[in-house]
Amino acid sequence: MAMIQNDWLAALRPEFAKPYYARLFRFVQEEYATQIIFPPAEDIFNAFHFTPLSRVKAVILGQDPYHNERQAHGLCFSVQKDQEIPPSLANIYQELHDDLGCYIPDNGYLKKWADQGVLLLNTVLTVRAHQANSHQGKGWEQFTDAVMEAVNAQDRPIVFLLWGRPAQQKAAMLNNPRHLILKAPHPSPLSAYRGFFGCRHFSQANAFLQANGVSPIDWQIENIR
Repeated sequence: MAMIQNDWLAALRPEFAKPYYARLFRFVQEEYATQIIFPPAEDIFNAFHFTPLSRVKAVILGQDPYHNERQAHGLCFSVQKDQEIPPSLANIYQELHDDLGCYIPDNGYLKKWADQGVLLLNTVLTVRAHQANSHQGKGWEQFTDAVMEAVNAQDRPIVFLLWGRPAQQKAAMLNNPRHLILKAPHPSPLSAYRGFFGCRHFSQANAFLQANGVSPIDWQIENIR
């Protein structure tokens, strides 16, 4: 794992000293040594590297990383530039088009959002190749709970976009009245038609940020080809 070096380190340092994290670290180390694991080890903490705690404006919470070759790179819903756009992200792009008029880009690389202060966090940060949810229940959930608590504690307006039941279960720890919590079904093809389409979370997020004197997020991902 590429160690966290920015202001997240102070917020998360207590977690690294806890017994659960020692167990998690040993498990992840053994998995990378004996199995094919995604994302690459140096990308596990990219969400924190790309989006320092002091710059977080919004949080999008995924589940676990994509589990096919060359997809996951440490940001939820995002894939490497040369990969096809996964179905859930295609639905996110469709809602962005319907909500804000963004064109549908030719890639699924979301680092532009992270660079603007969108924390693209998965609940679980690693996965075995072709085995969805294979690293659930190993300790990542406790670690990402601590991440959510650190963001909740920030004394400035932040938007949480919670899509699907696992993400919405984190809402109980979000008790800071300065923040906005938006909930919708998951954008996967199985559930997007139950209310993700038409949720208008992107325009709501920007309206909230602007109303609080914070610059809005440019959600348009540009074409690269």
